[in-house]
Amino acid sequence: YRGATLTERGRREALRLVRRHRLIETFLLEHLGYDWQEIHAEAERLEHAVSDAFTDRLAELLGHPDHDPHGDPIPSAEGTLEVDDSFPLSEAVAGRRLRISKVRDEDAAMLDYFGDRNLVPGRLLKVREVRTLDGVVIVEDEDAEVYALGEPLARSMFVRDE
Repeated sequence: YRGATLTERGRREALRLVRRHRLIETFLLEHLGYDWQEIHAEAERLEHAVSDAFTDRLAELLGHPDHDPHGDPIPSAEGTLEVDDSFPLSEAVAGRRLRISKVRDEDAAMLDYFGDRNLVPGRLLKVREVRTLDGVVIVEDEDAEVYALGEPLARSMFVRDE
């Protein structure tokens, strides 16, 4: 068994839906005052109810953003998607300076945790220690706050080299 592969048409449709979803998330956060942990579920409900014309106007209103609030790339209207070179914080090495590029948006409790501590896309981190026995990654943010992130949190935060 080799898995399933999308046809070219299926790929275009998938990227079109992803574009809608991520633009709606951005709109909900920036213009309607939703919290970032609420926007994923609300966008899931709305993404099937809007047209391509609405999506294009939304992109224009938002200034054609490259990424959604969680840091995921937004496909272009032409269906291109930026290559993502980020990796999970759980794979980091002690001593590295990293920038948070995105966080997984499926778990509201994790989003609350990250948001409450301002561990959001764009923030700079220094990896102080990686404990292989229990998967805890200890990081220091740009405000000198130190956090011990358990394996589920470290797997849900994606970073890139600074």
